[in-house]
Amino acid sequence: MILCKTVAELRAELAIARNEGRTIGLVPTMGALHEGHASLIRAANMENDLVVVSVFVNPTQFGPNEDLDSYPRTLEADCLIAEREGADIVFAPTAKEMYPSEDMTWVEVTGGITNVLCGRSRPTHFRGVTTVVSKLFNLAQPDRAYFGQKDAQQVQVLAKMVKDLFFNLQLRIMPIVREADGLAKSSRNTYLSPEERRAALILSRSLKEAEKLFAAGERDGKKLAEFTEELIKTEPMADIDYVEIYRMPDLSECSGPLEGAGLLAVAVRFGKTRLIDNLVLEVK
Repeated sequence: MILCKTVAELRAELAIARNEGRTIGLVPTMGALHEGHASLIRAANMENDLVVVSVFVNPTQFGPNEDLDSYPRTLEADCLIAEREGADIVFAPTAKEMYPSEDMTWVEVTGGITNVLCGRSRPTHFRGVTTVVSKLFNLAQPDRAYFGQKDAQQVQVLAKMVKDLFFNLQLRIMPIVREADGLAKSSRNTYLSPEERRAALILSRSLKEAEKLFAAGERDGKKLAEFTEELIKTEPMADIDYVEIYRMPDLSECSGPLEGAGLLAVAVRFGKTRLIDNLVLEVK
């Protein structure tokens, strides 16, 4: 496996692969790799000739007073995991390498899809995500790019960006990977105290109960969201940011009966740690 830290190094390696006609899979990450990331790398390895894993804690997607400085940075361990799962290249640039100009060029998806859920409380977040991912797409020019369903709103925003900007690639959205007890895998889980870690299980349990209610025939989006919120409130350590449901893929309001696919999404703080989780409900 090759570690590239500059744009020039990455381009040189990928030029060789393209000249050989090899397909390229890209797995963008912020490092602190866990089993969720590993599953993306494995999928990319199965479907492509060459796999690039980016490891970059992107400063532009962090807002004021968020955890940019404390976000875990474990490049050596990340490289070991990436190599074990079949990555050929790890791209680990500095912030200066990715953002060489002080006068920023932004890529931004506007409208309701970025104004709800996490976009409401983190108004600059998705502009940072779409800007850095578009840079990675331009650099790697992958045939396929891999993301996890846990970041459900991000997935829909990126799908719109890919469509609107005519990126010639396939987005591969992979299922949420969970711990044995149901907690969604996240780099931020390491912030949780043992008590907060136990309390956080209310997220997956509540979503599972909502799924049962949906399977039993409930189609009112408001009732499904309220049911989930009331269950989460039974956990004293849970500080709710949102529990909401939207129609997919545009994340438009779901005020009446759910039709097609809907996203039931939650964001909850346990202590200082904000966790997200979600459930896709499909009416067939």
